[in-house]
Amino acid sequence: MAEKRIVLDGKDLPTTWYNIIPDLPRPLDPPLNPATKEPVKPEDLSPIFPPSLIEQEMSNKRFIDIPGEILDIYRIWRPTSLMRALRLEKALQTPARIYYKYEGESPAGSHKPNTAVAQAYYNKKDGTKRLTTETGAGQWGSALALACQFFGLDCTVYMVRVSFDQKPYRRVLMQTWGAAVHPSPSPETKTGREILEKDPNSLGSLGIAISEAIEDAVTKASSKYSLGSVLNHVLLHQTIIGEEARIQLEKAGEDYPDVVIGCVGGGSNFGGMVFPFMRDKLQGKRDFKAIAVEPVACSSFLRGKYEYDYADVACTTPLLKMYSLGHDFMPPGIHAGGLRYHGMSPLVSLLYDEGLIEARAYQQTEIFEAALLFARTEGLVVAPESAHAVKAAIDEARACKEKNEEKVILFNLSGSGFLDLGAYDLYINQGLPEINHK
Repeated sequence: MAEKRIVLDGKDLPTTWYNIIPDLPRPLDPPLNPATKEPVKPEDLSPIFPPSLIEQEMSNKRFIDIPGEILDIYRIWRPTSLMRALRLEKALQTPARIYYKYEGESPAGSHKPNTAVAQAYYNKKDGTKRLTTETGAGQWGSALALACQFFGLDCTVYMVRVSFDQKPYRRVLMQTWGAAVHPSPSPETKTGREILEKDPNSLGSLGIAISEAIEDAVTKASSKYSLGSVLNHVLLHQTIIGEEARIQLEKAGEDYPDVVIGCVGGGSNFGGMVFPFMRDKLQGKRDFKAIAVEPVACSSFLRGKYEYDYADVACTTPLLKMYSLGHDFMPPGIHAGGLRYHGMSPLVSLLYDEGLIEARAYQQTEIFEAALLFARTEGLVVAPESAHAVKAAIDEARACKEKNEEKVILFNLSGSGFLDLGAYDLYINQGLPEINHK
């Protein structure tokens, strides 16, 4: 009988993060100063980020040591389990072997603490007293609230209004860990007040919430801003996922994955899983198919343009070269709140532009159908964001059945869905509409 759960000892916890920048097929286009349109300098970022994270953002070092204080906290839940989806395989009658890395084992129920703990640590080291941030579904906001508690920092979260209303227990979780939580757009900032004046019923967006969080950070003493996805240092911290998965697959007796899958909003959990494998592909040692999965309602890759754009609505961030739907894009109120972002990580965007990864987009009705099949076979209720990866894995496994191909499929199950049961309730008992890109 194949092993269901592949676990590692704490002594096997990776002690470095992988920085993909030195291995990219071409240099990454630099972020631009929004005022001068010249490449940003470290001092341009200092009002927003602490020196340690600015250094990581711009680093060309392939491996970066994880400080002991961070490893001590990681060991609360890491290494996370790699699971063989045996019951799902049986239900699909597929010759494929399906594995998933379960990041829902963290205290916050998602992959987000991997970077939240690191960002809180470096901010504390550099003298920050308070962090501000945005959150969509609440996974990132809750992770940062937890991390701030670990390091004695105050935390203020601007939560996208539609998710604030859809997911009240995410707000309660953040408040349980001591964070102040505001629905965005909010009356707390000039940006929020201006948007509410034009549209008092605005559903909000991650772009708006980012603008509010940055405005809050730069106008208050000893405050810095913290971002949960998109930027280089965020994806760097997440690579511990893929580094663990490499060891676990070998322990499971697998030579190498044929397919690696992750959902994408800003790109952090996808990059965290895929980059440690992409290292082999970029160095010509291995080949595999990497699939980035988006919602149809907010598909940056399949409907966006690869160009410089702002990361926020108020145009306060540096301009990033990325696939984007436009910084003023207002996404529909889908239940995968963490994927309602107009842009994509510049690192992931470059890999897509080079043809090294492929993109797929699904309707929310399709992803909930896949989530129910997964729950009824594997037993886990997954976040709507993670269900996008589940859906792609199921499609790949069905294709293996049709072609009688024995492939190894690996995906990142980035979060638990226990605080998303309101969305499951709507899908099961009322039905969810298909929502297209507007």
